[in-house]
Amino acid sequence: MNDTTHVKGLADLQKFLDELPAKMEANVMRGGLRAGMNVIKPVAKAGVHSISGEVSNGLRVGTRRKGKIVMAYLKAGGKHAFIAHMLEFTGAVAHVIRAQKGKALAIGGGLYQSIAHPGFKAKPFMRPALDSQASAAVVATGEYIKKRLVTKHGLDTSAVEISAENES
Repeated sequence: MNDTTHVKGLADLQKFLDELPAKMEANVMRGGLRAGMNVIKPVAKAGVHSISGEVSNGLRVGTRRKGKIVMAYLKAGGKHAFIAHMLEFTGAVAHVIRAQKGKALAIGGGLYQSIAHPGFKAKPFMRPALDSQASAAVVATGEYIKKRLVTKHGLDTSAVEISAENES
């Protein structure tokens, strides 16, 4: 599938951003990218195959700046973050989990010395979320930037229209 999306209005927003000092421009972009990533996050949360909900509850949106480049990311954090990459990419083969010497595993109200984990197949949740929400995320980013330029910087962006058109 080679679908692309054309988003109108981003070049106009860039002209407004160019009027700001670099640090302000980066801060506006960080907020915009965070808004875009927050469109993707609920879809990723819904796609996580989970019994306890710990992986989906641990999904976090963040931004960072490296030189002139501003990036946003969605990553797994929290107690079960270590299995997120297995859920997304590799799965896990069947294996035995053993308790540490002198200890026991507490599972389902029982205590065990070892258990046989059946393993699982990978079930991607991040990439499908990004693929399905990419154009909505770009539009949300543009709308955030447009609104912030008006409210925080007093620029008139009323003539800028943000819209996405899918091209096949």
